Amino acid sequence: MAACGGGPSDIPGQRTVGGDGSRGTLGVFAYAVAKPGFDEVIPAFAQTPEGAGVSFLQSFGPSADQSRKVMFGAPADFVVLSTEPDVDRLVDAGFVDDDWDEGEYAGVPFGSVVTFVVREGNPKNIQDWDDLLRPGVEVVTPNPFSSGSAKWNLLAPYAVASNGGDDPETGLAYVQRLIRDHIKIQPGSAREATESFLQGRGDVLLTYENEAIFLQHLGDPIEYVTPPATLRIENPVAIVNRTADRAMVEDFLAFQYSPEGQRAWAEAGFRPVVPEIVDEFSAEFPEPETLWRVADLGGWDVVNAELFDPDSGLISVIYYEALR
Repeated sequence: MAACGGGPSDIPGQRTVGGDGSRGTLGVFAYAVAKPGFDEVIPAFAQTPEGAGVSFLQSFGPSADQSRKVMFGAPADFVVLSTEPDVDRLVDAGFVDDDWDEGEYAGVPFGSVVTFVVREGNPKNIQDWDDLLRPGVEVVTPNPFSSGSAKWNLLAPYAVASNGGDDPETGLAYVQRLIRDHIKIQPGSAREATESFLQGRGDVLLTYENEAIFLQHLGDPIEYVTPPATLRIENPVAIVNRTADRAMVEDFLAFQYSPEGQRAWAEAGFRPVVPEIVDEFSAEFPEPETLWRVADLGGWDVVNAELFDPDSGLISVIYYEALR
């Protein structure tokens, strides 16, 4: 059950950061790649009157796993997940109100795009999606059944090859070749995929643009290439409705859309959504020539049922067959 106002800091995978807790402790459970964003957002929130005295119990991991942790009683007040279906799981279980996405930005305060991380100097000259299918190119991306990032990574080439879903057969044919011939390992999360790539596995890492920016800031010997056509990543946030201090959590949610919050996300490499902040960071986040969205493919209800259903989803079937 979600609980504000305190929480253990020694639970594996969790840690407490932020203020002294005099106002309370807010449990944030998020997908792994969001951590650099919170490293900027939480200190910025602490500088506001609403954030003074708030401490944070943080947990980061694969998005689907984080969603299930909340269902099984993790002390979460606020979730930041990779895909909308991971929030829907909590709605169905009664942990998140069904109007979580009715605000101006549909519950998505920041985003990214699917991009390619390559070795320094881009030795295989990876520029576009067709380059991933060249003989001998190994692609690293996580397992789509534990990682929301992997769903985005596979949806991007599907959207591009199918022209936004108009030609699903061509889109699926591309994904089949990619999975069957070029994806050799299946890490559990986007962060595990990044670690595998940095340890020398693969030629290309499919990931979020913000993860690529984070790696560059760390000084890792990588470059990243955003293909001319790609997919907009929209990462949802929601309040866990069993929180003990709704006002505190609502303050934190509102901060995500404030100029200070939006700048903090942008400075961590995530694309802001509020128009004036988008304009402010336009040089840092150039718009691809073609940017598809899940809405172009019918929305998450359609995409999850038709492509990622564990038993009958067309991409799931391709993935299972490739593992045989």
